[in-house]
Amino acid sequence: MKNKQFLLSILLVILSINLLLAESGSIDFLRSTGKIYSVVAVIAVIFLGIVWYLFRLDKKITKLEKEIYNEEKR
Repeated sequence: MKNKQFLLSILLVILSINLLLAESGSIDFLRSTGKIYSVVAVIAVIFLGIVWYLFRLDKKITKLEKEIYNEEKR
């Protein structure tokens, strides 16, 4: 079972790399009109929002874990 999962993972990585390396006409169009920077900015904002959310979530979970640990000690 693990061999199948490993091989499937390798296959998916190879396919995704192939898709990333493929040239697309829409990317060339966005680059030529200067709108690629807008796309990059939107992706960056979304990525930073997800990172910020995960950071806050980790802080809250750590706080709850400490509270539970302190209650169990009593």
